Amino acid sequence: MSRCLSILLFCLLTYLLGCRKDIAITSQKTPIGNTYNNIIIDSTDTSSVNHPINYLATKVILIVIDGPRYSETFGEPSHAYIPKQNLLMHDGTLCTQMYNNGVTNTVNGHTALCTGNYESLDNFGLNIPTYPSYMQYWLEKTGKASNKVWVIASKDKLQVLANTTESSYNNRFMPFTDCGNSGMGSGYREDSTTFRIAMSVLQLNQPDLLLINFKEPDWSGHQANWTNYLEGIRATDEYAWQIWNYIQSDPYYKDQTEVFITNDHGRHHDGNADGFVSHGDACYGCRHIAFLALGPDIKTNYVCRTAYDQIDITSSIASILQIKMGYNKGKCMKDIFNN
Repeated sequence: MSRCLSILLFCLLTYLLGCRKDIAITSQKTPIGNTYNNIIIDSTDTSSVNHPINYLATKVILIVIDGPRYSETFGEPSHAYIPKQNLLMHDGTLCTQMYNNGVTNTVNGHTALCTGNYESLDNFGLNIPTYPSYMQYWLEKTGKASNKVWVIASKDKLQVLANTTESSYNNRFMPFTDCGNSGMGSGYREDSTTFRIAMSVLQLNQPDLLLINFKEPDWSGHQANWTNYLEGIRATDEYAWQIWNYIQSDPYYKDQTEVFITNDHGRHHDGNADGFVSHGDACYGCRHIAFLALGPDIKTNYVCRTAYDQIDITSSIASILQIKMGYNKGKCMKDIFNN
């Protein structure tokens, strides 16, 4: 009798423990039910979930707004300086915990976005990246003409993004570039010019991959001009809005294009060094950057609070394009996608 009772108690205990485990697993998979301006928030980390993604998009546009602090973009409660991206949040996914965990300056931030690797390159454009970019991998895989991939930048030094020292890709599979006034060493140009050129290239060349750099608000920040710094955030916000609207109106791009809007780096938070004027260290203000994703494969009306690395943006682009980047160190941000 006692033996039967022991077996019965053991079975009951096993059952109860199993139920508790199932409840715990279920709770881990349940999104947190908060809202952010009436947008769904999910802070569940699904980056390690192994599931296939069948992408609708075959094209990617990466818009890099140079050097705003998060505290003046999505970290500002009313989003007063980015009214257009505030509207776009409802059409896509905002990642609130995106970080540049490498060198927080222009060349290295852009290099991380393109190659999926943090490097310590000269910030005057004297070095080209060590590793190939997603653009070079894509050109190699598809065999398409170089004019189907463009780097268009207000800063001339970002012409370095077109090439790599890696021997198999050096001077090969290089995208078209239109950087600065007339290429490397020619100096910076106005963002209005970059916007005009980008729109022209979209209309005339119809690139499948496009990286756009706007120098503001970084330029005005370095001039210690707070008013122009904020105006630079507003102006680039408007440019991003117009580019997205064009993508939505052009049959070549509509429902076939992912648009990522992000930053290369932030700036010193108040109380650190000279505040908004500079950047380049490991402070929270320099590391925390914005990331807004739009497109047919992106969750809409959604806020993701999973902590991501800048190099994870590269991995996500590679996943969309179905290319293998041998040196890439990031991971795909699977929880921003519909599948």
